[in-house]
Amino acid sequence: MSDDSPENVLFVVLDTVRKDRLGPYGYDGGTTPGLDAFSEEATVFENAVAPAPWTLPVHASLFTGMYPHRHGADQENPYLEGATTLAETLSAAGYRTACYSSNAWITPYTHLTDGFDDQDNFFEVMPGDFLSGPLARAWKAMNDNDGLRTVADKLVSLGNVAHEYLASGEGADSKTPAVIDRTKSFVDDADADGDDWFAFINLMDAHLPYHPPQEYVDEYAPGVDSTAVCQNSKEYNAGARDIDSEEWEAIRGLYDAEIAHIDDQLTRLFEWLKETDRWEDTAVVVCADHGELHGEHDLYGHEFCLYDQLINVPLMVKHPDLNGGRREDTVELLDTYHTVLDTLGVEGGVPAAAADEEAVALDRTRSLLSADYREFAGVDDADRDPGQRASPDGDFGFVEYSRPVVELKQLEEKASSAGIELPDDSRFYSRMRAARSTDAKYVRIDRIPDEAFRIDEDPAEERNVAGAAGSDEDDDRIAEAESRLGEFETAAGGAWTDAADGAVTDDSLDKMDDEATERLRDLGYVE
Repeated sequence: MSDDSPENVLFVVLDTVRKDRLGPYGYDGGTTPGLDAFSEEATVFENAVAPAPWTLPVHASLFTGMYPHRHGADQENPYLEGATTLAETLSAAGYRTACYSSNAWITPYTHLTDGFDDQDNFFEVMPGDFLSGPLARAWKAMNDNDGLRTVADKLVSLGNVAHEYLASGEGADSKTPAVIDRTKSFVDDADADGDDWFAFINLMDAHLPYHPPQEYVDEYAPGVDSTAVCQNSKEYNAGARDIDSEEWEAIRGLYDAEIAHIDDQLTRLFEWLKETDRWEDTAVVVCADHGELHGEHDLYGHEFCLYDQLINVPLMVKHPDLNGGRREDTVELLDTYHTVLDTLGVEGGVPAAAADEEAVALDRTRSLLSADYREFAGVDDADRDPGQRASPDGDFGFVEYSRPVVELKQLEEKASSAGIELPDDSRFYSRMRAARSTDAKYVRIDRIPDEAFRIDEDPAEERNVAGAAGSDEDDDRIAEAESRLGEFETAAGGAWTDAADGAVTDDSLDKMDDEATERLRDLGYVE
């Protein structure tokens, strides 16, 4: 932290936004004039690596500074426990904190919002008492019981399922103006009380389904009816629905329209901060939690793989201690946790932790602001995390993807309805880990052959060179990526083994109270 470090931090997640659909990363679709201007005063990172390819584990990493295997929040355990969050640490240090989002994973129900002084998920398609009461009390018992775990997975995904089928002009993107307005009110209130602040916002527009406001459809997807194109990625991935090139073009047009809506609203917030003389004293982080596939690798959405369209995400940071311009070095999104602590001069760690919780202290080798950034060889052995142990020179980032049980259930239902049987030995049932540098990536996959790519020569990842040792395709950088991944797995407790499936029947609901069972019945999850 320098003497001129900003007193406030605005952290923005552009949910599900691909790097290559933004102007600062070369896209010429004209969708992001606001972010284009922001990139001129920010540092733009070309090789930012997300710790996972979907919302829950990524946000848990942003809020804890931990890799997914350590914080444990995934679809088989879809809540954050035993970890002190960034918001808790900052609140304890006297900062006013807020979290505004329309993403159903970022709620008190999953504990991702623990520690925020104010929060709202704006997810009005969910019952108002869904995040509390009998369901919340049943949550812990359900996840501790193998037979009930899939029911718990269904519950926590309810908001996203409802969004998929019910969203239209009233979908998550229509909540974005409210997120911006609420953020402005929070900043006004904090300043009126003389409090420095940390505001976290997640903007959901670019997440399926794509139903942008009509003015954006008219400009970026003219003539496209958003209700007529495929908005269910599981139908396509299961093989139950085909999408031709014309429909893909329409889908991408709607996606662009959603991004344009984000850009307009975010620009409104940025301009307000400038007009009210708060901009110079506010550090701003803008990133995506993950990207999206639109038919590449014969996949739709952000499940079942670790391709770069998902895990090489946009990251732009405005801070006076950064020099601006573009950076090509490897960075990891979980480094933003340390960057925020460093910006605000908060050490964190065990003294700030709640009872029986683990807290990650500021590590300046993981702060983007530090002259020692990613010089992990200088960290004491006892203090190194798995990524630092596996990549002491800091040139590799690591990604983890646990079994996606919620998506699997939906995928299986779509396949079954089309008379398709999904093979057990497929990417759909696989757990994956990856090591990625600026030039090479290796992906360990437990049910199908591993994947490896020279991403400097093959950025679209069309040529899998895993297992090519001993041939004329042998590559030292691929071998290095595989070796680093192995070291990460060892430091993380060993390679993953297959997760057991848990059957769920109506009999499994006997341990739930009557009101919780009735709510499931009302929602169509039990008969």
